[in-house]
Amino acid sequence: VRLVESGGGLVQAGGSRRLSCAASGIIFRFNSMAWYRQAPGKEREMAAAISSDGSTYVADSVKGRFTISRDNAKNTLYLQMNSLKPEDTAMYYCASGGKMAVVTTSPDYWGQGTQVTVSS
Repeated sequence: VRLVESGGGLVQAGGSRRLSCAASGIIFRFNSMAWYRQAPGKEREMAAAISSDGSTYVADSVKGRFTISRDNAKNTLYLQMNSLKPEDTAMYYCASGGKMAVVTTSPDYWGQGTQVTVSS
């Protein structure tokens, strides 16, 4: 199983960024997926999750600013991040799990992460 994130980088506060996660080795359309993030000195937290049928969950800290989506034809997960704040600076990880209960608590697989840095 491979989950490969891309799209990270340096962005100014108020800007936007779209992260992508290309999945292989799993039947993507049957899996729930999620984006987690970990800021320096903090615990990893879930930012957003999406089920196999497209139902989504977004953490309160990013609600209204981040949108999670998936393209099953491309085996790709996305995270559209708008109105970015310096506190969004973190390593962002893609994760997969068969069901939402799995991916939101203890994902089966993780990507290597992509760094997002928001400058003030």
